[in-house]
Amino acid sequence: MIKTSRAVLLSALIAASGVAHAAQAGEKKTVLTTFTILSDMAQNVAGNRLNVVSITKPGAEIHGYQFTPSDLVNARGADLILNNGLNLELWFEKFTRQLGKIPNVTLTDGIIPVNISADAYKGKPNPHAWMSPKNALIYVENIRKAFVKLDPAGAKVFNANAKKYSDQIRAVDARLRSQLASLPKNKRALVTCEGAFSYLTRDYNLAEHYLWPVNAEEGQGTPRQIKGVIDVVRAEKIPAVFCESTVPTRGMEQVAKEAGTKFGGVLYVDSLTDAKGPVPTYLILLQKDADIILKGLGGR
Repeated sequence: MIKTSRAVLLSALIAASGVAHAAQAGEKKTVLTTFTILSDMAQNVAGNRLNVVSITKPGAEIHGYQFTPSDLVNARGADLILNNGLNLELWFEKFTRQLGKIPNVTLTDGIIPVNISADAYKGKPNPHAWMSPKNALIYVENIRKAFVKLDPAGAKVFNANAKKYSDQIRAVDARLRSQLASLPKNKRALVTCEGAFSYLTRDYNLAEHYLWPVNAEEGQGTPRQIKGVIDVVRAEKIPAVFCESTVPTRGMEQVAKEAGTKFGGVLYVDSLTDAKGPVPTYLILLQKDADIILKGLGGR
């Protein structure tokens, strides 16, 4: 089991009390991230040297997030903004345009994206690159470089924290690779609501099926999408299907019922939970998803 750093969680909760307050107090520099997973990564690199605040809250749907006037007010005290890129945060350009000149860094720079292969998004990059631990190492390196540039005096802290965190990511990657390798050849298919697992299925040699490619426009899935997934599940006798925590599960529950399989549960992709929830950190999210997939599909 992955142990959550109490210091990291506490720091994140304190930081979340307000960007403007930190700026006015003239204390640590403040870094905004567009969603909670980036915030957790950044906090692990920052340690106690910087304030790290997520614009979106735990559990939020991040693709089409509607930012508020208070988000803009709070953000004006920030020194840096970290975003995912790859067309994930559809609201981000408008958000930064209203803020003025706050530096921002795209954390997927240097990552070779997996392209979406279906529907209106065909040929566009799948934005969920953090679902590959190997890609997460690139996120961490981009964060480290951004922090050293922002606060050169803290370089020693950032470098040491980034190395430690990267080692933890590598350890989780090795564990997931071993665990997911236990799935039998006829049960190596992951069926989800959103096509958010392309990087994970690529890394761990799983087939991928989904109702819709990106959460930006979808709700329950169209009749055509639902029928297509039902046909695949029936034909391949897939033992379980899943959905994500930030979207309704009814469409996939309908798939399970009509295809004669089981609904395997909710996976976490776009958002962490709060400190009391099941996935308060990125590393716990990866392991939690693997546990749910293994239980649903019949691995060890």
